Amino acid sequence: MKERLQKYMASCGVASRRKCEKIILNQRVKVNGTIVGELGVKVDEEDEILLDGNLLQKENNKVYILLNKPKGYISTVKDERNRKTILDLINVKERVYPIGRLDKDTSGIIILTNDGEIYNNIIHPREEKIKAYKAKVKGKISSIDIEKFKSGIDIGGYITAPSDIIVDKVNLNTTEVTIKIHEGKNRQIRRMCEAIGHDVLELDRISIGKIKKGNLSLGKYRDLTKSEIEYLKNFK
Repeated sequence: MKERLQKYMASCGVASRRKCEKIILNQRVKVNGTIVGELGVKVDEEDEILLDGNLLQKENNKVYILLNKPKGYISTVKDERNRKTILDLINVKERVYPIGRLDKDTSGIIILTNDGEIYNNIIHPREEKIKAYKAKVKGKISSIDIEKFKSGIDIGGYITAPSDIIVDKVNLNTTEVTIKIHEGKNRQIRRMCEAIGHDVLELDRISIGKIKKGNLSLGKYRDLTKSEIEYLKNFK
C-alpha cells in the first residue's frame, strides 16, 4: 500500500515527517530516477528512493532510547562547530535522532528513536503533556512570581501558556524549584525565569509526560519499556 513520501522517509529513520518534507522541497530525493520537489508523491517498498544518492529502506528494527543528557552536549545529530552531541553518548547500530531538544547547559532526559511516526505525537500533541524540570534560580521566588507563572509570562513577543512553579527549597541567595510546562519554545524556562528577575543557574528535565528519569544516571541511557513505547504511540 502506497503512502506519502515524507511518511515513508520518516519510517526509514531519516528524520521527523516535518523535516522530511523540507528535505523533499529542497529536491534532495529521487523516486525511480526522478527528482521530487513537491509534496504529495506516494511510494511503497517497490519504488527506488534515493536521498542524496543513498538508497532508503524501511528500518525494521525500531529503537527507542531514553538518555539522561549531561550539560555540555548539544541535542543535534551533527554540529558544524564539532561540539559534543548526544550521539557521542550512545552506542547503537541504528541511526537515531532526538525528539525535541535540551540546550547545551541543560541536563535531563531526552528521547532518541528511528521511528519517525512518533515525532509529531510528542512535539505537537493534541492534548497537553507536561514536561517537568528541576531548577535552581537566583534569588527568592515570591508568591507574586508564582502567580505570574500561572497567568503566563511575556518572554519577548510571546506570552507563555499558564504553567506551574513549586518551591522545593529556599537557600540564602537561591531557590530550588520544580517547573512544569507543556510548551517547548526555545530556552523557554530560562526566558520565563529571566523575565521575572530570577536567572537560572541549573536546569534538569526529569519527566516527559508519564516517562520519568527515575534512577537513570547522568550520561547513561536505557531502552524504553513496552508500556512507555505504547504510551508514546498514543501521545496525541
